[in-house]
Amino acid sequence: MPALLIGCAAGFSGDRADAAGPVVDTLIERLRTGPGGQRAFLIFETLAERTLALAQLRRRADPESGYEPLLDDMLRPVLARCLEHGIRIVSNFGAANPRAAARHIARIATELGARPPRIAVVEGDDLSAPAQRELLRRHLGEQMDALRIVSANAYVGAEPIAAALDAGADIVVCGRVADPSLAVGPAMSHFGWAADDWQRLGRATMAGHLLECGAQVCGGYFADPGFKDVPGLADVGFPIAEIDSDGRCTIGKSEGTGGYVTEATVKEQLLYEVHDPAAYLTPDVVADISEAEVNTVGANHVALTGVQGHPRPTHYKVNVCHEGGWLAEAEISYAGPRAEARARMAADVLRSRLAGLTLRIDLIGVLSILGDDAGHALEATPDGSARDVRLRIAAAHDDRASAERVGRETMALYTCGPAGGGGVRTSLTPRLNTVSCLIPREAVPVRFEMVSP
Repeated sequence: MPALLIGCAAGFSGDRADAAGPVVDTLIERLRTGPGGQRAFLIFETLAERTLALAQLRRRADPESGYEPLLDDMLRPVLARCLEHGIRIVSNFGAANPRAAARHIARIATELGARPPRIAVVEGDDLSAPAQRELLRRHLGEQMDALRIVSANAYVGAEPIAAALDAGADIVVCGRVADPSLAVGPAMSHFGWAADDWQRLGRATMAGHLLECGAQVCGGYFADPGFKDVPGLADVGFPIAEIDSDGRCTIGKSEGTGGYVTEATVKEQLLYEVHDPAAYLTPDVVADISEAEVNTVGANHVALTGVQGHPRPTHYKVNVCHEGGWLAEAEISYAGPRAEARARMAADVLRSRLAGLTLRIDLIGVLSILGDDAGHALEATPDGSARDVRLRIAAAHDDRASAERVGRETMALYTCGPAGGGGVRTSLTPRLNTVSCLIPREAVPVRFEMVSP
């Protein structure tokens, strides 16, 4: 069968909304000039570990919310062209509310005058309902009783995506699926692979892994001036994979964009977030890249071969996000002669005034990123003569009133000294903490449903 084309237009929630245009342009041209029977997909990966908890909080406030906030910005510019040219769309931008996302996509299509898309939603990953609390308790144990749960989601796999595509979906809207599964599902449907074809699934999983972080594999997160120079980073391209019937892939990027795809960028992304190269666990397969090879096959085209696959895990990973108290942050600036000494004095004042709270204190311009929460690194850094310093203080606490003291005490430095402080900013943010567990696959009722004619 002709190779399958899959372009990625987002690597996380909040990614560049204009990334999809060049990817779709390139896919359309490849379909026009390529062999008959070739198919193309556009995927958007927009979920991180805590994104779903934030989406659940939005859904609590508005039942029609809870999906990717930038869905309209990402999809509206390309939806009509994708439908016109048969480019099917798969994404996890459904987040905590896939059905609302599907309804919104249908509205966009109507407003654009495009044909009504056939939309499927994948459900079953959300385990946060009261009816599932006992299931979570069995696998989290006694710690479950103290948790104020915001979200609980299983990382489900590619099978329901493939089934939805087989049923004729133009667009598949998912919640929490494993990132590589966004590419594995289209490959399973296109090539007709079985759910236990471990070798092909392993290869396609690593193709999805190279795509899932968007521009990273095209030089984005790779760039390091003077060491790893990347051209045109302001307009960096997003990746396109060509997957053959055996699951082997070639990675390229959207035409007319910056960045590049090289053996080095592919190797970095191949190892990104992989704990064991011989056993990369996903809900579809255990992928093995211990004997993988990466070779340049053309300008901005790199082939990945040698990937193996092993039987998938018997359990799904489940992330449970719960309320974790409050994070208070405050900043104030000191500049000019003796600025560093004044900033250090301000830090000492805050430590004294906020005794009893565990504080993180940074002197931006002296020591911040490489500092530690205990403050040992700052204590060991000799006093200097920095003339441009911003003091940042942060504290976490279960009690809101206690956390609020951080902002108030920092604001008081305006007149309570030391001299010359200004530009105070404060924030108070509810914290989300995460615990994980493994739940048997059979206990998670994953399914798809067509929601639009």
